[in-house]
This record gives sequence, structure tokens and C-alpha cells, in this order.
Amino acid sequence: MQAPIEYSIDPGSSEAFAERLLELINGGSLAMMVSIGHRTGLFDALAELGAVRSTELATAAGLDERYVREWLGAMVVGRIVEHDGEAGTYLLPDAHAASLCRKSPSTNMAVFAQYLSVLGRVEDEIVECFRRGGGVPYSSYPRFHEVMAEDSGQSVLPMLESAILPLVPGLVDRLRLGVEVLDVGCGRGRALLLLAERFPRSRFVGVDISAEAIDWARAQAHERGLTNIGFEQIDAAMIGDEHRRRYDLITTFDAVHDQRDPAAVLAAIAECLAPGGVYFMQDIASSGHHAGDVGHPLGPLIYTVSCMHCMTVSLAEGGAGLGAAWGRERAEAMLAAAGFGSVVVHQLDHDLQNDYYVCRRSADDIW
Repeated sequence: MQAPIEYSIDPGSSEAFAERLLELINGGSLAMMVSIGHRTGLFDALAELGAVRSTELATAAGLDERYVREWLGAMVVGRIVEHDGEAGTYLLPDAHAASLCRKSPSTNMAVFAQYLSVLGRVEDEIVECFRRGGGVPYSSYPRFHEVMAEDSGQSVLPMLESAILPLVPGLVDRLRLGVEVLDVGCGRGRALLLLAERFPRSRFVGVDISAEAIDWARAQAHERGLTNIGFEQIDAAMIGDEHRRRYDLITTFDAVHDQRDPAAVLAAIAECLAPGGVYFMQDIASSGHHAGDVGHPLGPLIYTVSCMHCMTVSLAEGGAGLGAAWGRERAEAMLAAAGFGSVVVHQLDHDLQNDYYVCRRSADDIW
């Protein structure tokens, strides 16, 4: 019999729980303002200017002062920005700027705040899904790929060559010499574009179902003058038809769990690997069980994004609706069923959100 889940708040204390709910509502409201501060560049301007009046901040950021002033009110009462009432100035402390600015030396948490407004856009559609089933299509999320690209831009791209690629022994050397690489569910292709620039002797292909994402990636490849990379709009489950036994390396970055048919996608990836090839999968770190995820530092965010995006976009296509918190146990079982006889799972200190899987058809497939 499974032990009961222990909660930090006494379930019988209605007053304590009400206080917690009030804190959550205030926090959610503040998160929306943090998203706006990020998108408008207000945090970046504050960090550069130091103590400043609202009129000066608005001018520097090229924004309407009345809106900037109201936003500053939220930042002050939310204890993010310090305010000198007598001088009428506002200051973003360096300790806060470190988690809120694009030039941050650490993770910019304001990037994650954007998910709330993106997901809030489809709340009415999600409520209907609760009542009738089905799902919300990708087309209802015009900014999701943009936010995902920015998210991966700080969690994946900075660590790609120094920490992530070395999880596959010998991979960096092989990329330098020249291999065939496929990224499935590439989104805007930022990781693949970086690899194409860094390893000109290798050839790269990115596939994604989103026309908007593929158009953006193609434009970036053209702008950068990259001739060793291409992008295709295609259902990931269909890649085996044209790419069989072709690729030395196949990657997916946070892409498998929201597919219409993730089992078929994994099987297609196995078919597309050249002899001795490696499949590298980054996906959400989760136990796959509600009880096991209670202590997850990003648990509420993961399940919310899953319910309001990952699961529902799959269900919208009549898919499996696997969800973001599918968990390592199920992932390993599905990889085995797809034909991967060797699966090694890694975690990285800088990334609380993801597990990293190095998958081969056989343990003997070592470069």
C-alpha cells in the first residue's frame, strides 16, 4: 500500500490554506507583469540606468510613461524594484537583475514567466476540452515556439558544446569530421543552427510540424549563409518514409512527449539511424507518477504547461496525449519497444527540468 502524500500545510487549517491561495494569486499576477517587463525590455533598461524616474525609464525604453508607471507599481509592491518615494526614483537591485535581464550571468527567470500569458490565451478552449474532451491545436499558440526558443536559448544553447554533446563519448570529434544529423521536432531550430555554424563539415536537417517555426528557421539559415542545413515541415512520425538508415545522430529536444503518436515517432527515429548511430533525447525530468512528483521544484509548471499545451496539442490530433510528465520509467520502456537496446540517462547540474537520454540499438554501437 502506497504511503500517503505529506503536505506542508495542515489540510484542516482553512486560514493557512486561504493565505497560501492569496499568495498564489498575487504571485501569478506578478508573473504576468514580469513577462511584460521582459518583453518590453524594461528590466534591461532598469539594469542599465540605475535609479531612475518613470519618465526617464519610459523614454529610454521607448514606451508609454503611464503604462510604465503602473507596471512599476506592481514591481514595487511585489518587492522586485526598490522605490525612493521622496526622490521619485526606481531601482532594480543587482541581485534581482541577475535573474531578470537578458545579459544575466545566470538563468533569466523572466523567460519562464511568458508561459503564463501564452497559456492563458487558450484558457477558454481548455475549459471546453475539460467538458467535451479533445484538444487545442498548435495553431492556437502563436508565440509558443518563440518562447520555447528563448527558453532553450538559455538552458540548451550555452551548454550544448561544453556539457550536453560530451554526454555522447566521441560525438564532438565526429561532428568536426562530418556526420549526418537529424533534429526531430526542431521548432525554430536554434540548437541545429548553432551546430551547423560550429561544425561546417557535418550536414543537418530539422523537421517540425509547425509551418511558422520552419519558416523562421529557414530564414535564419539563409540570413547566416548556412549551406549545410535544411528544414522540412513534416509530421515526426512520417520521417521514416524518406530518411531510413541515413543519420549518424538524431536529436530531440523536449519534443517527444507532445507528439500525436510518440511511440511511432521513436520507432521512426530508430529506423532513420544509420548503422552504429546514436539517438540523443532531451525530455522532461519526472517520475511519471503524481505522488513521486510532489517534491519536484518545477512540478506545478510542468503539469500546467502539459495540461494547457503538451497534452492538449496531441489530443487535438487524436493522439496519445502523453503529457510532459510522462516520466523516465515510461520513456525507457517506450525506447526499448522502439528498438533501443542501450539507454543511458544523464542529468546536468544546470538543468532541473530535463533528463538526457543517450540511446543506441545495441550497447556494442560505440563510436
